[in-house]
Amino acid sequence: MSLAIFDLDHTLLSIDSDHAWGEFLLEQGAVDPVAYKQANDRFMADYEAGTLDMHAFLEVALKPLADNTPEQLAAWHQQFMASKIEPSILPRGEELVAHHRARGDTLLIITATNRFITGPIAKRLGIDDLIAVEPEMIDGRYTGRVSGTPSYREGKVERLMAWLADREETLDDAWFYSDSHNDLPLLEKVDHPVAVDPDATLRDTAEARGWRIISLRD
Repeated sequence: MSLAIFDLDHTLLSIDSDHAWGEFLLEQGAVDPVAYKQANDRFMADYEAGTLDMHAFLEVALKPLADNTPEQLAAWHQQFMASKIEPSILPRGEELVAHHRARGDTLLIITATNRFITGPIAKRLGIDDLIAVEPEMIDGRYTGRVSGTPSYREGKVERLMAWLADREETLDDAWFYSDSHNDLPLLEKVDHPVAVDPDATLRDTAEARGWRIISLRD
């Protein structure tokens, strides 16, 4: 048995679920139509360039969770799953997950997107273990703040190491599938790094280092 780790956005999904959630909120009229759209698009571009200020992003991204009731958020998320996520689940991604499940591997999603967005997605994909950005909750309401270390870049490594220590497991013979150069810190830690439909920077790195490169797109 090995650990099979999957990035989520643009890896098992054809979209970025964080950015898609922002677009969904815009469609619902739940956020400022100009300022929020500009911020959502700017942060997406910064992420792709590897220059994202994660704390500045989370200050904006987590505010709608604090501004709305859990009941409203749950209703929105149900619509979001149907309209944005279900059409973006890659069948070949599901086949890859099924392959590792059949091998008896431990399945784990690790993502820089927050748990409110990604928890139901991981459940839909049949993956019980999830490391994600943790939005702080007090007395049943989101505060708009983040709890602990965000699982982004080196933060993914930090969070994974803590998760492994809790389970008394190691990274021996582990796999990690990702599309993004932002995940290089973790890709460098595993025995089986796999670039999935990679961005240009990750593709260049994977080719230079002899890493496997695959596509899960049709």
